[in-house]
Amino acid sequence: MSTAERLSAQVTGRVQGVGFRQFTRRKASDLDLTGWVKNESDGSVRLEAEGPRDALDDLVDALRSGPRTASVENVSADWQDADGRFDRFQVRY
Repeated sequence: MSTAERLSAQVTGRVQGVGFRQFTRRKASDLDLTGWVKNESDGSVRLEAEGPRDALDDLVDALRSGPRTASVENVSADWQDADGRFDRFQVRY
């Protein structure tokens, strides 16, 4: 069994108003990850997700492409040990 980790990420580019949060929620849920995603006032999207590292790596790969209507410039990622603070993956407002 893989040790759970926590990903804190910020995605920049044309990532608001293009369905990016719902795209992220669906992908994270498909990967059985927990956490949240939300729009930031600077135009970026921020998220935290917990789960196995391989699933988190798959999520980062998906974030780099995003939905067809998005144009991702950068995905910055910070890794920590998971602490089990989330019970599902949700969109925050």
